[in-house]
Amino acid sequence: MPQAVKGKRPYNSRRRQEQAEATRRQILEAAQKLFERDGYAATTMAAIAEEAGVALKTVYLAFETKSGVLRGLWHLRLRGDVADVPVGERDWFRAVLEEPDPVRQLEMNARNSRTVKVRMGGLLAILRGAAPVDRDAADLYARMQSEYRENQRVVVESLRAKGALRDGLDVERATDILWTLNHPDVWHALTAERGWAPEEYEQWCAQSARAQLLAER
Repeated sequence: MPQAVKGKRPYNSRRRQEQAEATRRQILEAAQKLFERDGYAATTMAAIAEEAGVALKTVYLAFETKSGVLRGLWHLRLRGDVADVPVGERDWFRAVLEEPDPVRQLEMNARNSRTVKVRMGGLLAILRGAAPVDRDAADLYARMQSEYRENQRVVVESLRAKGALRDGLDVERATDILWTLNHPDVWHALTAERGWAPEEYEQWCAQSARAQLLAER
């Protein structure tokens, strides 16, 4: 009686995905180290590959260009992982929108702002420095500003839906205020230049947003 042909082992796509994500993160960590040490313009894809301990082809397959690496690094620091899930769909952002208390909403928004900026470290300075010398990096920086403002607008619209905005304050002006309070340049000025602790920034940001945006109770 002929023996049954043994089937092939099932392909473990989840394991492969985890390995790919780990490799992407390894490349991004190496890239940030080199960008901070040597500058964006001076860092090559070959140097990133060597620092990450992977083949140059692997870096190109994962990110295509150096600006692609920078974009991936921005997403990693903003989102907290390499999963392709926008900020607006992240649990920590959705929790702000689902919070029924407007004061608590602004406190949670300030906490998220502080958490993300601490995670970014020197990335913001890298982006600002790369924009003048790389068109793709400049486009990324502009898109970063636009997307960040849009996220703050969603928070403002949630406050408006609750009837929590001050009288005479429309969504556009309120978004400008919240975006400015949470802006990376304000964070840099207060923490890097003036020496504020991240927790002090968070408290100030929440208090200022509450004073500027919310109707008196």
